[in-house]
Amino acid sequence: MSDLEAVLARVADRVTPASAERERLQTAVDDLTTRVRNALADLPVDARIVQVGSTARGTWLADDRDIDLFVCFPPDIDRTELERYGLAVGRAALPDGREEYAEHPYVTGDVRGFDVDLVPCYDVADATAIQSAVDRTPFHDAYLQEHLDSDLKRDVRLLKAFLTGIGAYGSDLRTRGFSGYLSELLVLEYGGFEALLRAAADWQPPVRLDPEDHGTATFDDSLVVVDPTDPERNVAAVCAAENVARLQHHARDLLADPRDDPFQPTDPDPLDPEAVRAHLDRRGTTPVAVVFETPDLVDDQLYPQLRKSLDGIVGELDRRGFGPLRSTTFADERAVLFVELAVAELSAVERHEGPPVHVREHATGFYEAYADTDAYGPFLDADRYVVEREREITTVRDLLAGDALFDVALGAHVETTLATGYDLLVGDDVAVLADEFGRCLARYFDPGP
Repeated sequence: MSDLEAVLARVADRVTPASAERERLQTAVDDLTTRVRNALADLPVDARIVQVGSTARGTWLADDRDIDLFVCFPPDIDRTELERYGLAVGRAALPDGREEYAEHPYVTGDVRGFDVDLVPCYDVADATAIQSAVDRTPFHDAYLQEHLDSDLKRDVRLLKAFLTGIGAYGSDLRTRGFSGYLSELLVLEYGGFEALLRAAADWQPPVRLDPEDHGTATFDDSLVVVDPTDPERNVAAVCAAENVARLQHHARDLLADPRDDPFQPTDPDPLDPEAVRAHLDRRGTTPVAVVFETPDLVDDQLYPQLRKSLDGIVGELDRRGFGPLRSTTFADERAVLFVELAVAELSAVERHEGPPVHVREHATGFYEAYADTDAYGPFLDADRYVVEREREITTVRDLLAGDALFDVALGAHVETTLATGYDLLVGDDVAVLADEFGRCLARYFDPGP
């Protein structure tokens, strides 16, 4: 047995649910199914009950306690009825549950210690006829049930554990990584976990995989895995290029040095304010943080808005000449837009180039606009008029503490929250964030792939 095989055997043993855990799961599924069937008996419509997801396919990791049960209603009922019937079943089957909302509402709760999502969908003929995004999920489950054998299921668990360990597992919009379905398709496509590692180590993005040879739609993504049940969909669409590269890096690393630790997620020790200040002193940069109350949104709505807002601020800082070095965003009860700058303060004047002199109309207009002002110039640099004019904003505090902040592209809920007030921290003042975000700052100041 090779070193890698020994590692994989140990990890597989650790992440495979024990028989007692599988029995508890089945008991919970049977209990939940009975509740749903009883609830459906009180409705004037027939529906099919389907367990989906990793616990249905036997690809779940030990101690992952999730059950996904879909209630498939006839495709000829309208959306309002689907939602009404779905919530009625959910409330009856999970009386202590709560409503959540994806494309339409569903109920989530607990049964015998397992987290349950009870989701209504349309029972369509095939995945190309979906009326709701979740309608294709039962087809995913059927496809994988047909194609995954016990060895491949083991390797799916290995891949999920590996992706979890390196921080690339999850298709939520905070992580933008590899979903469970994508992980299963990749193992199936390459015939196992080790084969996938060796292939990924040599990927040359964009990578296109088409399990059923649909060969029709085109996609503009770093990784393309055409959904075998729906040729118009890229299963990997949400997976960020950074996470594709992360898989490549860690695949090479594991193949070169087989060991158990990449399969275990680790959190760094949190930094304290003194450690943050030490990093800043060593780096000689000027950090700035916009800190505000986190909008009341689910992560899949919050993080796209945080990233959009961060991109808008970074873009404006770059255009103004502050030289953004790196940036990040994190959130708990408060949210932070954090940017590290190479330039703390700009000169009082800025260079502004006009048109070439030979472009008569525009050149004359430029010259006359500045001829009788306090600007230096106009003067000639090669064949162009140039002025050095007073700079509107010279410090990042001037930019982000004023109305200019609201001129950049911000997420809608972020902008609304900022309008009610926010804290602006500049320089060593950001060290106070360590009390709330010490681990986030530890990851920032000790970056890695």
